Amino acid sequence: MGSSSTLAILVFFLWLCGICGGFEQENCTDYKLQFERVFSVPGDVAMLRSTLVSSDVFDFKTVPYNITWYNSVSGQEISSQAGNIMVHEETLWFPKVSMNDSGDYVTILRTPSHCYRQASRLVVEEKLPGECGRPRKAYQLLTKGVTDNLSCPLRNEMNKLNSYNISSSIKWYKGCDPIEDGTGGFDYWGTRLKITSVDLQHKGTYTCTLTFTLGGIKGSVSETISAEVKESYSLVPQVHEPSNDVIKAQRGYNFSKRCLVFVPGVGKPFVDIYWLDKHGFIDTNTSHRVHMLEQRLLPQNGSSKGAWLETWLIFSELREEDFYVNYTCRAYSDRGFPERYFSLQPEDPSGIAIGSVLGGMMVLFIITVTLYYLFKIEIVLWFRRAFPVFYKNKDLDGKLYDAYVAYPQPCDLGFSKDVETFALQTLPHVLEKACDYKLFIAGRDCLPGQAMVDSVEENIQASRRVLLLYTASSFTTKRHTSSTSSNNNNISKSGECGDESQRHASDSFSITSSDVSDKVCTDTRQQLERVAAMHRVLIEGSLKVVLVELEEITPAQLALFPESVRHLRKKQGAVCWWKNQRTRQRCKTCMSGADVEKTGKDSQLSASLSPSSRFWKELRYHMPVRGKRVVYPETIAFL
Repeated sequence: MGSSSTLAILVFFLWLCGICGGFEQENCTDYKLQFERVFSVPGDVAMLRSTLVSSDVFDFKTVPYNITWYNSVSGQEISSQAGNIMVHEETLWFPKVSMNDSGDYVTILRTPSHCYRQASRLVVEEKLPGECGRPRKAYQLLTKGVTDNLSCPLRNEMNKLNSYNISSSIKWYKGCDPIEDGTGGFDYWGTRLKITSVDLQHKGTYTCTLTFTLGGIKGSVSETISAEVKESYSLVPQVHEPSNDVIKAQRGYNFSKRCLVFVPGVGKPFVDIYWLDKHGFIDTNTSHRVHMLEQRLLPQNGSSKGAWLETWLIFSELREEDFYVNYTCRAYSDRGFPERYFSLQPEDPSGIAIGSVLGGMMVLFIITVTLYYLFKIEIVLWFRRAFPVFYKNKDLDGKLYDAYVAYPQPCDLGFSKDVETFALQTLPHVLEKACDYKLFIAGRDCLPGQAMVDSVEENIQASRRVLLLYTASSFTTKRHTSSTSSNNNNISKSGECGDESQRHASDSFSITSSDVSDKVCTDTRQQLERVAAMHRVLIEGSLKVVLVELEEITPAQLALFPESVRHLRKKQGAVCWWKNQRTRQRCKTCMSGADVEKTGKDSQLSASLSPSSRFWKELRYHMPVRGKRVVYPETIAFL
């Protein structure tokens, strides 16, 4: 008898421990506390919903299950209590919540082979004194100047009531004032409140209240929204490309297609563009055969308010599996997800013939470009001569000269009789007399008594080009400096453009290259011309300088040139007179002595002065379009 009583007491004790332990005794997969909390105020309806009934947890459509709710503090199972708590499978309803209901509630979902556990938290807060809304607020933005809407955060409650076939109604408030449907620019739109022509006055707090009857008890639940009005906005994106079309392409070749989206609005749009195929999103990994490029914002053209976005779908090589598949471009935004698509089909056999034609045209194009590159100068000169109507009248640009000729003057580095002869005789003979150009040449055209600086500045300003003549020694020989150089400098600046008699007087000294290197001169006209010209071409971009190279320049000599000259020579090259002279020497070498004597010096000179020679063609190519011819007298006498 005693042993039987002891056994009964032991069984009762174990059963009591099992009740007290509740769900703690089960070895369930624990999904911990839900991230989303449920906030409520006393007197409102509160709903807790477990997310365990999901295909991510188990196959709830085929596997039977049951759900039990527990109080996390007491560990006791929760069952429906009239007027207090209602249990509907994965949801737990509090018809009139109180401060004592705050806490965690545990859901245990059991299947024949397993169980799962999850906790949900209910937070009950007192209303703030003097406020009609809830203490916790959802923040939403309204866009100024357009029709916008606020979304009621009670969608979960409404969906659950609809699944119970329980009708409900929604009411909106602004602050403490009720909003009537269809008045004051407000319209009820399902779970949304539509606001027409949003303005700054629409900023504030809005409360949506859902009223319904559950288990014979009428209750309501509310959420408050803090609405801000923003100046920038984006409307529904418009996908312009692709256009739901079929594109024929050739297997084995690369292919690309653009997705072009216009987003109406003001400010930078928050829109993401993606390409999709039958497998889902196409990534941006450029190492993949099929990939998309990162989207980019295009410059805005036109008066339409909005932004253009684009991204490209790239096929490095088309394969059989790429055909007859819809490739969709979809724009993701808070206004919607518009999309358009295209599909690929193999190119018709006739496309081979078209490809051959295109290939032939490409070959012809390459040949044309090659011929143009080889004979560009001849083609351009012929076009100028044949179609002058296509060029603007240069006489209307306010310039007096087609070119300013800058060359080493007496006392300048690189000066020689050959250079002076080329500048004063050869250039005018061809460019002015034969080609109708108007040149400014120092020593011939400058005004008597004019300061050197003024002469250089004014005449370069009045010229369309600058012909910079130089030799190997023009920039490479260092000058001596002394007190005398300062005096010469002042004289040079004030009276460089003197009388012609002074000009010839300087020539009578028969200056040679060695004389120039020993002469004391600083700030010469050549230096001023070079600095002024390089400033306009490299800094201002208002002038074109043509480099005329009279002697062959070695790399060592070129390294001593001013950086500006070296840069310009590397960028656009130079017109080389010495190449023309070398060609003439070769021709003389090929001729016999009798032929040379028979031809004579005049024939050689006429060949070098022919406008059709390579040097003069290249120089004319760099000159402005043929200007107005000006006839100069053989000599200019100054009074």
